[in-house]
Amino acid sequence: MTVVDALRGVGFSVEDGELFGLLGPNGAGKTTSIKILTTLLLPTSGSVRVLGFDPVREPNEVRSRVGYVFGGDRGLYDRLSALDNLRYFADVYRVPARQKAKRIAELLELVGLTGRERDRVETYSRGMRQRLHIARGLLHDPQVIFLDEPTIGLDPVGARELRETVAALRDSGKTILLTTHYMFEADELCSRVAVINKGQIVAEGTPRSLKAGVRDRTVIEVVAFNVSDAAPEAVRGLDGVESLAVEAVDQTQVLSVQSAEGAALIQPLLGTLTGAQVTSVTAREPTLEDAYVQLVSEP
Repeated sequence: MTVVDALRGVGFSVEDGELFGLLGPNGAGKTTSIKILTTLLLPTSGSVRVLGFDPVREPNEVRSRVGYVFGGDRGLYDRLSALDNLRYFADVYRVPARQKAKRIAELLELVGLTGRERDRVETYSRGMRQRLHIARGLLHDPQVIFLDEPTIGLDPVGARELRETVAALRDSGKTILLTTHYMFEADELCSRVAVINKGQIVAEGTPRSLKAGVRDRTVIEVVAFNVSDAAPEAVRGLDGVESLAVEAVDQTQVLSVQSAEGAALIQPLLGTLTGAQVTSVTAREPTLEDAYVQLVSEP
């Protein structure tokens, strides 16, 4: 049996009142990190503190002070109304009876579900479910909120509404740790981010500072049909290519190349796409996503 270290020497700190982003590809260790911090997994070595408490030795102290919100449809009772769900979880979180009704009303208003609270959850859109997840995670007024890919799978409108809710929590002074695959989301919401890859932190700083690391490069994007299997390797072999990301979009493939060569790389790049039907070529300044791609692509 092969043993894989999910995390190797990971270390970071989150300041009080900060929205900190933990970014990385699938399997990088983001959710494992959150599960350790929220007492759901036991680490095999190392030490961790949440609000000064040890999640291993003092799990109850940690659980009473944190909220955990994850993406997806799990964690709610579909045949109950949103109101009944929140009443049930308020009892689980031991919210005092005299505070429960007021707290639930405040949270329904915060997440934009006032007026729909008596509807069954099974009638909710995915975006509404995610906002109810956030309300559930805030019932006991936690000091720290862990948001694990909360916008995954949402349509653009639902994702925007959820980001507005997260921004409101940030602006209210809550301490938040957010994991996400969407770099524009991290750029918009986070004061600092850490990039984790293969169980290790490979970069940490503000979104601006990470983007500064690729500021001297140009990103060339080529959209094409019928790109051969050999083309990506040929592109990587070109002089001046710093990184390459390939994404399938509908029937096309989008090749995003980072290079300090600028537009001068366009002709050699197109020369590697023999037999492909190129529909567009653009050159632009790099974004946080481009910085992220460079970091997770490095060996």
